[in-house]
Amino acid sequence: MTRVAFVTGGTRGIGRAIVERLKADGLKVAAGYSGNDEAANATARELGVMVVKGNVGSFDDCKRAAEAVAGELGPIDVLVNNAGITRDGFFHKMSYEQWSEVIRVNMDSAFNMTRQVIDGMRERSWGRIVNISSINGQKGQVGQTNYSAAKAGVIGFTKALALENAKKGITVNVICPGYIDTDMVAAVPENVLQGIIAGIPVGRLGKGEEIADMVSYLSGERAGFVTGATFTLNGGQYLAS
Repeated sequence: MTRVAFVTGGTRGIGRAIVERLKADGLKVAAGYSGNDEAANATARELGVMVVKGNVGSFDDCKRAAEAVAGELGPIDVLVNNAGITRDGFFHKMSYEQWSEVIRVNMDSAFNMTRQVIDGMRERSWGRIVNISSINGQKGQVGQTNYSAAKAGVIGFTKALALENAKKGITVNVICPGYIDTDMVAAVPENVLQGIIAGIPVGRLGKGEEIADMVSYLSGERAGFVTGATFTLNGGQYLAS
């Protein structure tokens, strides 16, 4: 049986690396995206995958996306909740819009998308859900109370959902990447970026492919005994026990 995977935020950065790896693993893959049509078209053309446009912060958009994937590829067996944004600022200057947009896209999206697929996974007694959190959801970060709160919430969401669905053959795990060589990190001022790299014991940024390798394992048949786990991939920058 060929499994079907859907990766939110799957046309750039870490998400695209995950899409490419799952496609190479033999899955039928769809990539979600919100606004960059050029990147989406390139992903569809270069990787040969389905792309679906929508806002993961909208429950209705997620419903339409899941229905579109099921209609073209089949029911979703593997869900990777990867989409995320930043709207940084010190809390005492943070607007409600900065707070709520990050919470909607980074945390509400985990409910919005997972709710569309969980019943089918339970009926089929098989499913893999991989949530992408962040090092800053574990340790916090100045200027990112909104992002850190959302990403910490994803970790708690993962643990509870794993317990609820373990007997149904569904695993739920979370990956907390450190600083990865993506467009988001590349936008950081050069002097700040060099300071970040200096704080990473392995001495470099991570690669999207390294996160994708972990997603590949957690999405596979042999990962059935791994659930509710938090995987910290950050080059030793933050050591979580």
